[in-house]
Amino acid sequence: MHLIKMSTRETIIQLGDQLIRSKGFNAFSFYDISEKMKIKNASVHYHFPTKTDLGISILEAHRQKLHSLIESTSTKGPVDKLNSFLLIYTTIKSEGHVCLVGSLATDLNTVDLKIANELKTFADEILNWVTTILDEGKTSGVFSFQCSPRTKALMVITNMLAALQLSRLTNEEDFYTIRNEVIKGLKD
Repeated sequence: MHLIKMSTRETIIQLGDQLIRSKGFNAFSFYDISEKMKIKNASVHYHFPTKTDLGISILEAHRQKLHSLIESTSTKGPVDKLNSFLLIYTTIKSEGHVCLVGSLATDLNTVDLKIANELKTFADEILNWVTTILDEGKTSGVFSFQCSPRTKALMVITNMLAALQLSRLTNEEDFYTIRNEVIKGLKD
């Protein structure tokens, strides 16, 4: 197995992402990153002059991952696509984090407008993808639900976001129960 060495910039993005999803955007500073990396604060500022620049880069990295996932599942059926979407949340849960969208949404009114706009774009892309999956599934008869695909997509996404948050306070298994019920709810 070959380990891929990340650049300083990539490591900063990764640590920033972890800090946002564990502490929140407003609760960490470049000092937190420089301490973890054992580099000077100026080195972080060299790659990201402002925290907004870092936040936008983190969102861009997540958008690239989403685009790669959409592309890699494009020839699959709606059930496989939906399972790929749900795997995102299962992975986040196994890492002990919360979703980037959920974490940044709580800071929406206090972050720079550039981050807010990038977050809204990212959330729209997720919503559009899930809506497309559900529409394809409903049209082909794989899924059966009464509301519009967009409304159902909103319900699926909000359930998964909430499941990540709430299961941190309740039983760990609640996340998996909610995820399974989301799937069952597509065949009512």
